[in-house]
Amino acid sequence: MLFPDVLVLVRGAGDLATGVLYRLHQAGFPVIATELPRPLVVRRTVAFAQAVYDGECTVEGVRATRVDTVAAAQALAATGGLPVLPDPRDEVIVQIRPVVLVDARLLKREDAARLDQAPLVIGLGPGFVAGVNCHAVIETNRGHRLGRVYWQGAAEADTGIPGAIAGFREERLLRAPSAGIWQPQVALGDRVEKGQVVGHVIGADGSVAVTAGLSGLVRGLLYPGLEVTPGMKLGDMDPRGDEETLFTISDKSLAIGGGVLAAVLTWLNRRGNGELGTGY
Repeated sequence: MLFPDVLVLVRGAGDLATGVLYRLHQAGFPVIATELPRPLVVRRTVAFAQAVYDGECTVEGVRATRVDTVAAAQALAATGGLPVLPDPRDEVIVQIRPVVLVDARLLKREDAARLDQAPLVIGLGPGFVAGVNCHAVIETNRGHRLGRVYWQGAAEADTGIPGAIAGFREERLLRAPSAGIWQPQVALGDRVEKGQVVGHVIGADGSVAVTAGLSGLVRGLLYPGLEVTPGMKLGDMDPRGDEETLFTISDKSLAIGGGVLAAVLTWLNRRGNGELGTGY
């Protein structure tokens, strides 16, 4: 391990956070991820959050393991493992005392992080402002600036528009038509046709069918049995039908992960050169 003393805590282990965790782990940083007890993750085949449900999971050769105590998380990270620790009340930061904190939950809210939570605090996307609630912000919008590190200012505002795949945007997403419990009837990797029923949301007034908006590969699917709200993202279709995308981290996730890695290395270089103030 190249940087054994630079412990990184990543809030979140969804598909975008997985790109961050993967980059940092491969570069030799000890990392710990925290997650909800029942993660709301759609791209589960490329998200270390799946370890919370299954006990462990592997993404592109890197294995993540669920742990249930801070001590277990610290011990596993110190030996090169990748622990995922359920932290429902966001309490473990003060116990872990990371050198670097990455808030990868994409909550788009002002209180997502604080400057005093770690010597280096990095925020992903909208809601983070360098010098206000983090030291560095990583751009998460697709385009020319994706993955760029901002040491001043904020990331671009959320467009609310899904990224296009083969020309499809909103129609490739599966969304909850009502409130209730999500019960899929297809599996990740299945090929479905436009209009096919892929699951149901079971609410107080009965069961409402969810249908595919296009033909293609089921690339993402929310875990069965989770409570959902109207409009909530339930799944993700790939019209290209490319099975490789089911098991490989996306270009966007890797770009964001590369931005985080660059921010950490830049900060370490500046600290080593005495360029940072006493606040660091």
